[in-house]
Amino acid sequence: MPVLDPNPQNGQKKMLLVFGAFFAIFIVIGVIATVLAP
Repeated sequence: MPVLDPNPQNGQKKMLLVFGAFFAIFIVIGVIATVLAP
């Protein structure tokens, strides 16, 4: 099964959404830590 499926199933789509949200939060935390760093 390809990693980037053009028509992913419902479970795979939800998993990708959760992973994307976690990655976005991780980036935001990293940016905030960089800005607040002395």
